[in-house]
Amino acid sequence: MLELRDLYIGYADDSKRNIVAETLNASLPSGVLTCLIGANGVGKSTLMRTMAAFQPPLRGGVYVAGKSIAEYSPKELSEQIGVVLTERNMSADLTVEEVVGLGRMPYTTFWGTLTQTDRSVVEEAIGCVGIDELRSRKLHQLSDGERQKVMIAKALAQQTPIIFLDEPTAFLDYPSKIGMMQLLRRLAHEQQKLILLSTHDLEIAFQTADYIWLLQQDGLQTGTLDELSQCGAISAFLDSKDLYYDPATHHIQLR
Repeated sequence: MLELRDLYIGYADDSKRNIVAETLNASLPSGVLTCLIGANGVGKSTLMRTMAAFQPPLRGGVYVAGKSIAEYSPKELSEQIGVVLTERNMSADLTVEEVVGLGRMPYTTFWGTLTQTDRSVVEEAIGCVGIDELRSRKLHQLSDGERQKVMIAKALAQQTPIIFLDEPTAFLDYPSKIGMMQLLRRLAHEQQKLILLSTHDLEIAFQTADYIWLLQQDGLQTGTLDELSQCGAISAFLDSKDLYYDPATHHIQLR
């Protein structure tokens, strides 16, 4: 469903290229929750932006259903990939129902008028995430956790097979982090969506993810948590003078 083929990510201008990570190769099927982890500054957000076509790759490509995302039109790509970001760049005066309705934009007319079919999709997305009681509330009246659920419902209303989320548990309290990750795992499994998210909440990710993508300076390692633990990748990433990763229990401990 999703492939990275010899992907180089970074930034370029007229004079030079700044390569953040190179020779990235990976693939993912539908119906799985995958967590992208790595140290600050290693390029997780750059990779997410490149996969979402917010910025071009320096070399190589990202493929969806066997086709390079560079070959999709913006409308076609919006029917394949939904993106949930942490930035608060949406009008706070919109109601929850209105925000979720924006997920239907790839399918509406120029004026953005929702058909009965569109409204049914919005209703289903709201119910699936469990925010029925919030539908008439304004965005600025919501907690961080409620707001994140609204943005996920918007992505569900977009009806894309792939959803990318950048730090969806940031700014949430611990119970809300657990609830958010359980929700995303359930959506991936029940709706057969490919959900890929970046996170720093490692222990929660280890308990909920089907696959782990570990991005480091020397490249991208992928697999189940057991696979990455057995080959020593997780220990090499986490072990320090202050921390110890136990590959048997998958717990991170203080030394």
